[in-house]
Amino acid sequence: MKEITASGLTVDEAVKSALAELNVGTDEVEINVISEGKRGFLGLFGQKPATVHIKLKVNPVEEARKFLIDVIKKMDIEADIDVEQGGRQVLFSIRGKEIALLIGKRGQTLNSLQYLTQLVANRYSKQYLQIIVDAENYRERRKATLSELAKRLARQVVKDKKEVKLEPMPSYERKVIHAALASIKGIKTSSIGEDPNRYIVISPK
Repeated sequence: MKEITASGLTVDEAVKSALAELNVGTDEVEINVISEGKRGFLGLFGQKPATVHIKLKVNPVEEARKFLIDVIKKMDIEADIDVEQGGRQVLFSIRGKEIALLIGKRGQTLNSLQYLTQLVANRYSKQYLQIIVDAENYRERRKATLSELAKRLARQVVKDKKEVKLEPMPSYERKVIHAALASIKGIKTSSIGEDPNRYIVISPK
């Protein structure tokens, strides 16, 4: 049950009745007062109850987790998901067997899962959420690989005086590239295009 209409002598009583039936607190619901009621003459004649409609708020992180679980099950992979949230950033860490299938070549499958999960989360969220989907600490390993690749390409750009275009990456990986090259002289980095095909260009200054 995700919503309910309840009545009471007052709006407060109607709300309390609905919350008790849904077994939730006021911060978990949206309250719509249909009628504030009428006390009636001498408290008896013409009295009308107060009526409210209570609807459970959708938790965007929980909806994203459900989506991720459903997709993994349809891939016939057994896995558990841990969720960590810090402000507007949410990390879904996947643990289990056959995780390589979830990661894919150069993390392409994992990046696609992350992109879709982010769409689901932000469909229900009133503020933008940055979603990171990780599997068996792949993101940290990928970060080290990207940093080394970026520095090698930057040295090539400085030597040849020609720009280099990288493959499309999610915003999380582009930030890794920008950060790795921020202190290198003689080059500049820029992001081109629209997600999910946005990519980085390393150019000589």
